[in-house]
Amino acid sequence: MSDVRYCERCSYLFLKFSLIIYATVFWLIGGFILAIGIYAEVERQRYKTLQGAFLAPAIILILLGVVMFIVSFIGVLASLRDNLNLLKVFLYMLSVCLILELLGGILALAFRNQTVDLLNKNIRKGMVNYYDDLDFKNILDFVQRKFQCCGSEEFTDWEVNMYHNCSGRGPLACGVPYTCCLETMPNEVVNTLCGSNVMNKNRHELGNVINVRGCTNAVFIWFMDNYKIMAGLLLGILLPQVSYP
Repeated sequence: MSDVRYCERCSYLFLKFSLIIYATVFWLIGGFILAIGIYAEVERQRYKTLQGAFLAPAIILILLGVVMFIVSFIGVLASLRDNLNLLKVFLYMLSVCLILELLGGILALAFRNQTVDLLNKNIRKGMVNYYDDLDFKNILDFVQRKFQCCGSEEFTDWEVNMYHNCSGRGPLACGVPYTCCLETMPNEVVNTLCGSNVMNKNRHELGNVINVRGCTNAVFIWFMDNYKIMAGLLLGILLPQVSYP
């Protein structure tokens, strides 16, 4: 009997400390995301140009951070105090989060074309005010550099921006941002007008000038090429949620 009780005690301590570690890690991550979201929102309010949630990533970060912070904090508190009621609340909240994650993934896959269309539509909406919203501009610039792409579906999407439209005037007219251009050498000075007058040319003429593929397809291709890494990250997030309930 003593051996059985000892094993039960060891199992109990293992589950308790693993829950504490899991909840604490996500609690800290949630607090970090929340802090970044609040800082980004404060900066965004200085401009007050875009009000849509999709076009204000700070709002998404704040919501995600709040959910992660609250749920994880309840898990930490419940495990430290061995409070059965709090553990039940944590279990239910974790189950709801898991169901929403799975449901969101299933719906996104089932309605992939509609999801892509919605994503492209919102990206083009952001491109209209590209120079007015620094949050969106920084994100899109990073994506265009990282994934070597341009625009949403293709580089001609930049026509929606008044500065890049071919009917506009100025050095940016009928061109694309310099983040669409092919990467330069490390010590080479960046030519910010390297994407000038590219929209009135054919795709095959621009192979050595800019990236002509759209960012939506580029990101999806990257996910497919790195599916093992993404699957590992996904399992790392979902497995603890499945195990503890």
